[in-house]
Amino acid sequence: MPINILMPALSPTMEKGNLAKWLKKEGDKVRSGDVIAEIETDKATMEVEAVDEGTIAKILVPEGTQDVPVNNVIAVLAGDGEDVKAAASGGGTSPPKAEAKSTPSSQPSKSEPGSSRPHRGEGTGSTAAQATGKSPAPQANGHDRIFSSPLARRLAKEAGIELARIDGSGPHGRIVARDVEQAKSGKGLKAPAAAPAGASTIAPAMSDKQILSLFEDGSYEIVPHDNMRRTIAQRLTASIQTIPHFYLTMDCDIGRLLAAREDINASAPKDKEKKPLYKLSVNDFVIKAMAIALQRVPNANVSWTESGMLKHKHSDIGVAVAMPGGLITPIIRKAETKSLSTISSEMKDFAARARARKLKPEEYQGGTTAVSNLGMYGIKDFTAVINPPHATILAVGASEERAVVRGGKIEAAHIMSVTLSCDHRAVDGALGAELIGAFKTLIENPVMMMV
Repeated sequence: MPINILMPALSPTMEKGNLAKWLKKEGDKVRSGDVIAEIETDKATMEVEAVDEGTIAKILVPEGTQDVPVNNVIAVLAGDGEDVKAAASGGGTSPPKAEAKSTPSSQPSKSEPGSSRPHRGEGTGSTAAQATGKSPAPQANGHDRIFSSPLARRLAKEAGIELARIDGSGPHGRIVARDVEQAKSGKGLKAPAAAPAGASTIAPAMSDKQILSLFEDGSYEIVPHDNMRRTIAQRLTASIQTIPHFYLTMDCDIGRLLAAREDINASAPKDKEKKPLYKLSVNDFVIKAMAIALQRVPNANVSWTESGMLKHKHSDIGVAVAMPGGLITPIIRKAETKSLSTISSEMKDFAARARARKLKPEEYQGGTTAVSNLGMYGIKDFTAVINPPHATILAVGASEERAVVRGGKIEAAHIMSVTLSCDHRAVDGALGAELIGAFKTLIENPVMMMV
């Protein structure tokens, strides 16, 4: 029997991927562990390894193809001793016999953790339902049941679209993933049901057709969204619609921090070429201060779930890194235990590999909070959107000299404004104030981070 090679799920949230490059061609022999293709996801470029030995009988998805659904057959492998031509004609339609493994292209590995998790697509139970061993309950709207696949329900929830407004194209009108994708652009989207008297409603987003009608033909060009931009849009929309945000702002006097940073950098050890082994940034201090603050206020180091609160033992700090087409948040794990120089070194490595899309999924998934710093752009202060499963995110503005009053006298001070966004389901106002207060104490007295 020919062996189908499937588009792998490179992360738990991956739905589609771009087949960037084939590293093997039809007729090539492969062994288990050989890298056969490169796949682009919304966050990184990954390598696909062969699981079985044999000969590439047929390539079904050419390189350069975009938005290939997970679990689609991308190639057919003829096993040892099997007729290659027969495998090529018989493969691609039979039930899949094997999946490909995947590793980041920057560091191939045969046993990358989390790299070959089965994709939970249509026709399977939702992750939550499988975790509890229960079948997902049918969706309902009034007295009419709405039949939909688990994947469609999740996509609709992430996009903030009511299932009742989507026309189903599956068997017996069942709503499937493609219906939700069409609904995102306004196609096949029904008018919202009338709300009860006194209830508030959210106006539906404008369709592509409605937006294009506002502009003169030829006055614009359409740049298609890539996977990263689509994912960012869906997740941030879901975050702002489903998480009750509130914001707390404080001004921090970082004069001592700037002096300490200058002294530490000046005394940094040198390598053979007389270059310093590290150069600390203000952001390195911010990461460390946030990590220790979460340890001092452990009730804020949490993640909300419907069944209970996750209280984290360590401070895993995600740090927003801008990259072409979007952003990504690599995570400094156990940041409270690491020195400033270690944090600085890890961040430089993460930033370089993030911009090259070479991060491993476990390097940017999870975390207990995040830091977003726009100070280098001269932004004084701003609010950031929480990235689930985090319950908080710290927005950091630029340091600037401001006039402050001390002992009745006006003096100049280096002030940095920070704003903490909180998930009100997990962090109440007083708790959030305690957390940002602990951060302020640490960032204004950096010697406290050294002990």
